[in-house]
Amino acid sequence: MNNQQLVKQAFADSLAISLEKVSDDLAYNSIPEWDSTAHMILIAELENQFNVMLDTDDIIDMSSVAKAKEILAKYEIEFDA
Repeated sequence: MNNQQLVKQAFADSLAISLEKVSDDLAYNSIPEWDSTAHMILIAELENQFNVMLDTDDIIDMSSVAKAKEILAKYEIEFDA
């Protein structure tokens, strides 16, 4: 799996939604499944999947799938276009 697929899978697993629902414009609180509890599960999953420790500002700023990829890129995680 490439990093793009890993992010999508992390979102699908953490939010308990289908992969088809995961797109770059999926945003926090835009679906009932992505609430504050699911957000923390998602953070833990992303940290585990990519072996990074996200700082508090990044956790707060992670408001969409696209933003998650942007934040992970700061930790030298690369995403193919």
